[in-house]
Parts: sequence; C-alpha cells; structure tokens
Amino acid sequence: MKRFKTEYRGVFYRKGERIGGRGIEKIFYIVFKKDGKLHEEKIGRQYVDDMTAAKASRIRSDRIEGRRMSRKEIRVEERAKKEEAMKNVWNLSALWDEYEAQRADCRGRQNDKGLFLKYLKPQLGEKQPHEIIKIDVDRVRYNLMKTLKPQTVKHVMALFKRLVNFGVERQLCQGLGFKVDMPRVDNQKTEDLSSDQLKNLLKTIDESTDIEAANIMRMALFTGMRRGELFKLKWEDVDFDRGFITIRHDPKGGVSQKIPLNQQAREVLMKHPRTAEYVFVTHKGKAFVDISRRVNPIKKASGIPDDFRALHGLRHVYASMLASSGKVDMYTLQKLLTHKSPIMTQRYAHLRDETMKNASALAGNIIEQAATSNDKDSEAMR
Repeated sequence: MKRFKTEYRGVFYRKGERIGGRGIEKIFYIVFKKDGKLHEEKIGRQYVDDMTAAKASRIRSDRIEGRRMSRKEIRVEERAKKEEAMKNVWNLSALWDEYEAQRADCRGRQNDKGLFLKYLKPQLGEKQPHEIIKIDVDRVRYNLMKTLKPQTVKHVMALFKRLVNFGVERQLCQGLGFKVDMPRVDNQKTEDLSSDQLKNLLKTIDESTDIEAANIMRMALFTGMRRGELFKLKWEDVDFDRGFITIRHDPKGGVSQKIPLNQQAREVLMKHPRTAEYVFVTHKGKAFVDISRRVNPIKKASGIPDDFRALHGLRHVYASMLASSGKVDMYTLQKLLTHKSPIMTQRYAHLRDETMKNASALAGNIIEQAATSNDKDSEAMR
C-alpha cells in the first residue's frame, strides 16, 4: 500500500478499509534506527486505536529511548504470561497428567489413559472442573451412548468423576456444581455351566500342561475368589493349619477378609510349585496382571461358550452351585463371596428359591402319594 508522509519525522500512514465501520481510515507506522538496525513498526489504526500522527511520534520516541516495547514484543510477553498462568491452571488434562503420574504401577492405568484421550480430552480437556456445566457432561454421555456399550460409557463417566475428586482432595481445583448422571447398565450376568460342560472343563484342566493357568482356574472354581485376589495371593496368606485364606491385598470390600480353605483348594495349593512370594506367577516370577492368553485356550478346548469368562465365570459357577444346593443361606454365601453388600449376592437368590420350590413340590408329591396309598389300603381292607 502507498505510504503517506506526516509532519512528524519517521511517522507515516497507509490507508485501509475502516474496521467496524464504513469508509477508509489511516493506519500509522513508525520508522527508526536502533542499535544500528532499521525498524519499521505498525503502531495503530485511526479509529480502532484512536491513533494520530502526534501519538505515533511520541511512541517512536519511547521506542528509541527503550521506554516502550514493540507490539510484537508486547504480544510475546503476554503470551508468555498466559502460558505461565496456564501452568497453574488445573484443567482436566492437567489433572489427568498428575493422576497418571501417581498411578504409574496401577494395572488399569493404560485402559484409563485410552478412555481419557479418546473420549474426555477432546471435549473437556481444556476446562477446569468448576468451568464444566452439566450440559457439557450430558452431551459427552449422549454422544458416547450412540456408539458405545452402556458399560463402557459408565467407565468413562466414572473416570471423569475420579479425576475431579482427585483434584478436589489435593486442593488443586474446585469441585463440580452438579451430580454426574451414570448410564444404566444391566450387567448382572450370572454365568453358569451345565454338568456336562463343567465335566468337560475339569477334564481339559486336568489335561493341561500349563500348571499356573490350570491351578488358578481350579482355585477360582473351588473358592470363588476374584481374579485380582488370585493374582495377588501370597503364600503367607494361606493358613494351612487353621484352614483359611486371607484376602488382604486391596480387597474389594475395603478391609482384609478370610475365606475357608476347603479340601479341594488345599490339595491344589499343596501340589502347586512355590517359586516366589506370590502363589501364581509368570515365568519371570512376577505376579500376574492378566492371564487371559493362558486360560482362554483351556476354555476353548473344553468347548464351553465363547462368552464365558474363564475366571470370573468360574466364580459365578461356584456361587450358583452353592445357591442351588439349597443348603447355603444368602448371608453365608455373601461372606464366602466377600460381597460388601447383600445386594450383589441377591443375583443368586432365584437359584435358591427354585431349589426350595422343587423341594416343596417334592414334599407335596410325597404327601399326595401317601394319601393315595392310604385310600388303596382302605379299599383293599373292605
């Protein structure tokens, strides 16, 4: 654009379309030498910045004397200040970084990382918890429900709540001003096996050459222990003399608990090799964090359904057998399964009820047969 001189030395302007209005306005520039270099800087616009040639001249003097920074230097300084301020802003992404750093050895860290990066960071990552409103979270949940299973969406929402609570507990941020709605999940899946399926599975386990996988499956079936409890089971937790197993490593109920060591589980452990402090270990002598690649081949070879979970499913089989026997009340079953709440145990109540119905029906049949027999005896005597 063409330069237009002014009455002030080193000050000129160009003409451009007015910002925020019609017509043309002047755009002022200054030119000066400093430290042997020639500088040309844009100072401001006639209307937007209320700039005049006289003001531009004073700014030129300040720039030469070092009393004023250039517009570019001001922008750089403001950006640096903003970045420095952002270091102390605990948005959701910053909370995740700190949360992840403090859970470096946690087994679920990688799964949580995937959920955060894929589903939470794009929409909520740059916001601080107190800036997030309910509609923000609702939109995330609604969109996820379109493509993901309710259980997965529930995991995402639970991770979001954990991150916020993590920050609040450490006084890094303010909490939410609303309650996070969780999707309803009907995951009360009670896996069971028929007698033939169980027989085939036990036969396949006996034929397996993978001692660790075979014995951890036996223990799941004989004790009903959770997968994580079996992974963290140490030899010091097995009391062969008193006949108990102590579940003390991060138990789901929150406190250490004891379950009976029955004869079948005792025999499994008595024969199992002791090579480390943990009962079930990898070839490196470390506790398992996952054993699916080793137990799934056994499950597949036995011919049981693909959706049957190799370890958790056996825990359900253990519980189902006890409930359907009619010899174990729900309170005892709750204690054996180390359920914190009886609500979890109620999923097996229908099995016990069915057994009671069958027993009642049997009693009715016996009485009916006895009555029929008495009538026949009376007729014979006549």
